[in-house]
Amino acid sequence: MTCTGDAPPAPNRPAWRRFHPLDAIAVALAVAGIGCVATGALPRPDAAATLGRILPLLLFLGTVVVLAELAAAAGLFDVLATRMAVVARGSWPALFALCVGLAALTTIALNLDTTAVLLTPVLLALAVTLRTAVAPLAVTTVWLANTASLLLPVSNLTNLLAADRIGLDPLAYAEIMWLPQLAVLAVTTVLLWCCWWRRDRPAGGRFPAPQVHRPADPVLYRTALGGCLLFVGAILTGVPVGLASAVAAGLLVAGFAIRSPGTLRPALLPWRLLLFVTGLFLVVQTIGQHGLNELVAWLAGPDGGVLGALRAGGTGALLANLVNNLPAYLAGEAALPPGDRQRLLALLVGTNVGPLALPWASLATLLWLERCRAARVKVPMLRFLVTSAAVAVLGTLAAAGALLLTR
Repeated sequence: MTCTGDAPPAPNRPAWRRFHPLDAIAVALAVAGIGCVATGALPRPDAAATLGRILPLLLFLGTVVVLAELAAAAGLFDVLATRMAVVARGSWPALFALCVGLAALTTIALNLDTTAVLLTPVLLALAVTLRTAVAPLAVTTVWLANTASLLLPVSNLTNLLAADRIGLDPLAYAEIMWLPQLAVLAVTTVLLWCCWWRRDRPAGGRFPAPQVHRPADPVLYRTALGGCLLFVGAILTGVPVGLASAVAAGLLVAGFAIRSPGTLRPALLPWRLLLFVTGLFLVVQTIGQHGLNELVAWLAGPDGGVLGALRAGGTGALLANLVNNLPAYLAGEAALPPGDRQRLLALLVGTNVGPLALPWASLATLLWLERCRAARVKVPMLRFLVTSAAVAVLGTLAAAGALLLTR
C-alpha cells in the first residue's frame, strides 16, 4: 500500500478526465435501478417503500462523509493520531493493541460506519506521521468495523433489525452474542497481526515517538472536535444516526463558512456512494422478486440444528458478498421461519462478519474505501482480498460455532 498524501495537488483537468471507473459503476447501478422501476420489473409501491426505508441511511451516509472531510481539514485526525503514537511509546506491538482495541470499542459502542468514517482517517494520519507502512493501520479499521459489530444492537443496522425480529432487548441480545463476538475478534486479531502488522513492522519493532500535531486554526480544530463529540454523544443517547451526523456536519459547515469558506465545495458530497447505494437496493429488491428470495430459501435449507445454523451463516456471508450485507440480511430474514431464532442469528453472523471478501459487500467497506481514496491511499487489492476472504470464512465459522454453544 502506498500513500501519496504529501503529493502536490493535481492540475486542473477536464471533467471527463477526472471520472473514475467506480463513478461509472455507481451511475450504471443507479440507472439500472431506475430502469427496474420504469419497466415495471419492480412495482412502484415497492420501490417507494424501499426508498422510504433507506432515506435515513442515505442522510447518514451523505452527512457523515462531509463531517469526516471537514474534521480532517481542521487537523483533528492528525492531532489524535500523534497522541496515539505518544501513548504507544514507540512500541509497534503496543500500537497494534491500541489500534485494535480502539477500533473494536468504537464499532461495538457506536457502529461500524462510525469506525470506517472517523477512525480510518486517524490511523491513516498516524501512519503518515510515523512514516511507517499504511496498510496495517488501514486494514485494521475495515476488518474490525465489520467483525466487531456483533455484540450490541447499535453496532450494526442489521443487528437492530434482528433484535426487533426476535424481540430481544440490548442486554438479552448481548448475553447471546458475547461469545460469538469474542470468537471472531480472536480470529481477526490473529490474522491481522500475522498477515499485516508483523509483515510490515519497522526495524526492531519500534518507531520514533512524534511531537503532537498543532492545528493551523485552533478555532476550527475545536469546532471539529465539538462536532465529532456531539455526533458520538448523540448516538450513545439513542438519537437516530442520520440526524446525529446531519447536525454535527451542519456545525462544521457553519464553522468553515466563517473561518475557511474556500474549503466548502461540491466535491465534499459523496454523490457516487449515494447513487451506488440507492441503485443497489432497487436492483437487489427487483432480483429478489424474480427468484433471489427462493434461491436464499433453498441455500438456507429447511432444517435447524448445527447444520441449519451453519447453512444460514454461510448463506448470509455468500449473499452479502454478492449484493451487500443489508439487502442480504433482509432477503435471508424473509426466507427463515419467524420463530427460528438460532438460524436468524447465524444469518446475522454471516452478514456481519462475512462481507469482507469483496469491497462492495458492506457499507462500512465502501465508506472505508472513500476515506482511503480521499487520503490518496492505494490498497494492494489482491493481498487485501485474499486475507479478507480468510477472515470472512474463518470468522464466520468461529462465530457461528460459538453461537451454537450459547443456546
